[in-house]
Amino acid sequence: MTAGVPTARQRLLFAAVAIALLALAPPALAAPLALLGATLIDGTGAAPVPNATVIIDGDRIVAAGPGGLVSIPPDAERLDVTGKWLLPGLIDAHMHFFQSGGAYARPDILDLRTVRPYADEVAAVKAATPATLARYLASGITSVVDVGGPLWTFDARAAANATPIAPRVAVSGPLLATYAPAEVTVADPPMIQVATAEQGRAEVRRLLPYRPDLIKIWFVYAGLDIRPQLDWVRAVIAEAHAGGVRVAVHATELRVARAVVEAGADVLVHGIDDEIADAPLLFQMRTLGVIYTPTFAVVEGYNRALGLAFRPTAMETRAGDPAAIRSILSLANLPAAQRPRALRPAPVPPIDPESAANLRRLRDAGGIIAAGSDAGNIGTLHGPGLHREMELMVEAGLTPMEVLVAATKNGAAVMGRADLGTVAAGKLADLLLLDADPLADIRNTTRIYRVLRGGVMHDPAAILATIDR
Repeated sequence: MTAGVPTARQRLLFAAVAIALLALAPPALAAPLALLGATLIDGTGAAPVPNATVIIDGDRIVAAGPGGLVSIPPDAERLDVTGKWLLPGLIDAHMHFFQSGGAYARPDILDLRTVRPYADEVAAVKAATPATLARYLASGITSVVDVGGPLWTFDARAAANATPIAPRVAVSGPLLATYAPAEVTVADPPMIQVATAEQGRAEVRRLLPYRPDLIKIWFVYAGLDIRPQLDWVRAVIAEAHAGGVRVAVHATELRVARAVVEAGADVLVHGIDDEIADAPLLFQMRTLGVIYTPTFAVVEGYNRALGLAFRPTAMETRAGDPAAIRSILSLANLPAAQRPRALRPAPVPPIDPESAANLRRLRDAGGIIAAGSDAGNIGTLHGPGLHREMELMVEAGLTPMEVLVAATKNGAAVMGRADLGTVAAGKLADLLLLDADPLADIRNTTRIYRVLRGGVMHDPAAILATIDR
């Protein structure tokens, strides 16, 4: 069997679950829908619009604005949502389907393969993909970007397209990497080590038939001379751009970020955490439109889990994968003699000051910031992870409005989708209705009343009730 090509059994599994989830979705409305009375936060950063009216016809928004200025079609179904807050569906611009978020997700970081073989973890993660998709939608997240994983993640994208109980999905495929950890090297690997420019170009050409939304470079610096790596990085970026595909690069060090922006990177993944970013780099990122995703949540997630300090939040308890949560909590019960060296009972440190400062500096320079959780890594759960990322971005110095723009309009920019991310005529009707004001407290994004995906309204509690918990 060719690596990454799903078996007939896997395809049947995806199809069966998709059919089951389709039965849960209410039928598309024949008449337009008018949402009346909510406070509209449109995703652009503009001032909220009280007592707004939003008209949806099919899967599209046809009008949005102050209630007195929007004409309501005579045949429209009217839904009074007075007292709610209406905003675009959230977009997690950085996650990984191939990782569960539980303790066994990354044996190269926390090696528990004697407890659970990695092959078993991979099989469980694949089988849980439909439930993972549903968790995102129930968390108010209507789009996600898988920034690196095995070839089977393209099948996850197809599964998402086959059911409305799922976010829209963008996928990059395997990470082209400076090294590939042996602990996660399987027949369909999530990372592929690249050594030469010729190999890098060949890997891009191999991925292009899968129609990736992005190509991802995993540039793990580790204090080495970066010059030999930059030859193949430049080749990958050039080959991807020639194929019409943008490139995201893992760059947590200033010198790496500077080099890959110069090489043409479109998205910088993770915050720069070793030095304060200089003004010329920030100016270049703004001028070129390079998008920056700080991913504070994943650092905190590892610190919580490996520090044996993980206590699930209300959002994690409600929408997170309970198996992943149980696996993390079980780490505290391992006898001391059996605990991997990575486990280190310790307080959870605050946000790295360099990362927080660089986020503010890029904001002040007019750069584009997107919100991504890096969900799937140990301690960062699919769905709830983005809400924690948004809280941490506020703690780092952004305003709630800036964070909402990062999690909507700018997330759509990472996806390369002009039809998502804001509430405006012509955009897809992917929307979120909240019970409380997220501008007063960003944590109110967890107070979800309803989620609309393509104009179809869903009750988050009803979605979660269908998942085997």
